[in-house]
Amino acid sequence: MKETDETPWHERDDFWKTIGPLIFTSKIIEAAPQDIEHAITMMKLEPGARICDLCCGIGRHSVELAKRGFQVTSVDRTIHYLERAKAKAKAERLDIEFVHQDARNFRRPVAFDAVINLYTSFGYFKDPGENIAVLENINASLKPGGKLLMELMGKEVLARIFQERDWRQEDDTILLEERKVGKNWEFIEARWILFKGGQKHEQTFFTKLYSAVELIEMFSRCGFKAMETFGGLDGSPYDLKANRLTVLGCR
Repeated sequence: MKETDETPWHERDDFWKTIGPLIFTSKIIEAAPQDIEHAITMMKLEPGARICDLCCGIGRHSVELAKRGFQVTSVDRTIHYLERAKAKAKAERLDIEFVHQDARNFRRPVAFDAVINLYTSFGYFKDPGENIAVLENINASLKPGGKLLMELMGKEVLARIFQERDWRQEDDTILLEERKVGKNWEFIEARWILFKGGQKHEQTFFTKLYSAVELIEMFSRCGFKAMETFGGLDGSPYDLKANRLTVLGCR
């Protein structure tokens, strides 16, 4: 589909390609092995389990799962990221299934022992029904007893650390960011202005904000049970010191 000014931000491949270096920094990539060690422990994954990495990005977590002998299916709608992930898997001689599809549409009934959705890859859609559809797809794709591990920026954490604007630089890219919180803390709207290679790129995007209790209620509505919350993949408590919101649910 040809992109226009009306194309939703989350469907703009040019946007995702441009901001890739700012999202997947060397520090973030280097953290992937530890992230996966924590995830394996938290979900109590059995050797050889079938895992779906939903919204896999450049595949940093998928690669680490495959290295440990898990059967991995990696799903993302951004073809540029999938190509990077495929190249990494090929270089590492890893057998990973890659699927180019939107999370609102990807459903593989009773196929997976676990699904991971990490690094704030949920809540992109203004229509609440579309975010619900993603969770329903995940639930349907899990085997009975299968688990979903989701990790994102929680509303409580953001309220504590919120800044209206800041900037940072990664290699030859400079990012200026302005943020505003929607009514009733329902969402955050961010305006990113990037300067790279003598060119300016600008994009405004929206992310739904969830508190721990709101996300647990959504999980429950979509058929999950035995939900637990943590302040990170390391299993720390979701309290005043938490840096992230991590939710574990079971089908």
